[in-house]
Amino acid sequence: MTTTRFAPSPTGYIHVGNLRTALMNYLIARKAGGTFILRIDDTDPERSKEEYVDAIKQDMEWLGLHWDRIERQSDRLDRYAEAADKLREMGRFYEAFETPTELDLKRKKQLNMGKPPVYDRAALNLSDAEKEALRAERGNGVWRFKLDHERIEWNDGILGDISIDAASVSDPVLIRGDGQVLYTIASVVDDTEMGVTDVVRGSDHVTNTATQIQIIEALGGTCPRFAHHSLLTGPQGEALSKRLGTLALRDLREQGVQPMALLSLMARLGSSDPVELRSDMAELIEGFDVNRFGAAPTKFDVQDLFPLTAKHLQSLPLADVADAVAEAGVPAELAEPFWAMARENITTLGDLKGWWELCRDGAEPLIADEDRDFIAEAVALLPEGPFDGETWGTWTKAVKEATGRKGKSLFMPLRKALTGMERGPEMATLLPLLQVIRARG
Repeated sequence: MTTTRFAPSPTGYIHVGNLRTALMNYLIARKAGGTFILRIDDTDPERSKEEYVDAIKQDMEWLGLHWDRIERQSDRLDRYAEAADKLREMGRFYEAFETPTELDLKRKKQLNMGKPPVYDRAALNLSDAEKEALRAERGNGVWRFKLDHERIEWNDGILGDISIDAASVSDPVLIRGDGQVLYTIASVVDDTEMGVTDVVRGSDHVTNTATQIQIIEALGGTCPRFAHHSLLTGPQGEALSKRLGTLALRDLREQGVQPMALLSLMARLGSSDPVELRSDMAELIEGFDVNRFGAAPTKFDVQDLFPLTAKHLQSLPLADVADAVAEAGVPAELAEPFWAMARENITTLGDLKGWWELCRDGAEPLIADEDRDFIAEAVALLPEGPFDGETWGTWTKAVKEATGRKGKSLFMPLRKALTGMERGPEMATLLPLLQVIRARG
């Protein structure tokens, strides 16, 4: 069975970059009728916060990305300890004591000599007595996985054939000196024991994947299929990393972005398929193919979400937005005609309030000096209420016959006088709302 996972760290709110990973893994699982796991990477007790765990769940539920089960890495520390012991017994795990300053000096020296800046494995030459002395002086060391210096190869679902020389990579640290288990080994143990078959993540993990493949093989596991998606950039190709904090999903929700608009964009962005608004999750699942994504950095512009949001809202019946219409202050008996008028003229549901205020209170008329007599004559010809969908046509026909005006010179001054705006909803749908509301006052 196909099994995928999304493994966020609860150290902050998830953003569009995290969503890309979550969505791809979710769609792969759902298209195959498989299992999607939400796995909380909370092995860092200092930075992990329960409020962020709750926020991750809320954001996923808002988007409709429902998980089949949830796991927490903090509940599995004994499993990681067993894997570490197994690696020690195999001679693939060793303790190293260099300080960050010492490691930095080593890297600079290697670079000056034209060599790759990888860890030199000096710790392997330490005697037991030297290790004891270093522990007494510096505390416990870090634990590194000893890579086999051979080529690590796999066929990547997005990048194609990958081949990395393990000798060009430092032996990865899997456990810190303070005992904290790092993602590299925790992920391997979890993926193996949970039967994860497919892993999609960012292209910044390619080297990490290479080392994890060797760890999986050392522990006797089966490697999942890997795919590494491109990283997002800003609309001009600039790095998004410093801006991702402002692109948190909850911030986009606050700005009125609709879930299906966001999902439709992220399910196609960076692929060879055009971005198309989908009506529901089933359409997204059916149209998804991870192999159609490219390796080039992918431009993301948050402004692209708003036309998609507007288009999505236009397709919705009143029942789907009834709460938002009520929150804008619209009386229940006017909700249907109000939504019919407003739906074509909003970008987000937050715009409803302004349209209701126009209907309820009217607007400051915009009347040019040369139109004052015309407007006065037109107002005198306004039929008795109540108004309906035919009133605008009946009225403007009468005004045309009385004044000789037609086209833009007829309709525009009337719109500006009634709404204070040069453009907006069809007046045939707006006028009845204005009249009904004034009559109610």
